Amino acid sequence: MTHPTGRTADHAIDPIYLDRWSPRAFTGEAMPHETLLSLFEAARWAPSAANGQPWRFVYGHRGTEAFERIYNTLDEGNRRWADKAAVLAVIISQTHRANAAGEMRPAYTHAFDTGAAWAHLALEATRAGYHAHGMGGIDREKAREVLGIPDGFRVEAALAIGKIAPKETLPEDLMKREVPSGRKKVEEFVSEGRFVP
Repeated sequence: MTHPTGRTADHAIDPIYLDRWSPRAFTGEAMPHETLLSLFEAARWAPSAANGQPWRFVYGHRGTEAFERIYNTLDEGNRRWADKAAVLAVIISQTHRANAAGEMRPAYTHAFDTGAAWAHLALEATRAGYHAHGMGGIDREKAREVLGIPDGFRVEAALAIGKIAPKETLPEDLMKREVPSGRKKVEEFVSEGRFVP
């Protein structure tokens, strides 16, 4: 199945999985708050161990103090383009939770579960005509400080959401990279019965 993005799926899947990619070129167009809430609603319904729902999102709409606060935690490489996003967010997970006796214990699947919530959000953004770009390039300690994130929570990543713009709006070096990326073949990461590196 070859898609208009140029991506090819080897097995039958819904086209939304090929539609979803992480552009850097955004228009700067504002996103209605109700649309953003729909993205968080999709994240809400992600699966999680023991229904713990360890994910948290701190966001800011473009043009607000909250946006600037998040923007200033991004690495320089991401600040080169993320200023045109409609919304910036920080994705956070709760690393510990109380057991039945009230004792705080490590939540071993906190990052796994939070990743599921992010994936739901990204797919809903695509369905709604937006794109979401997750970013590992963030100063996590600075984000913890300026966003008031307490102990027991971990900054996982940052997130930019917006309407896609022509790649020509980017600096030349980024323009060359502004294409949907491919993926490994299924056979490279799946094995039956025993782990294969």
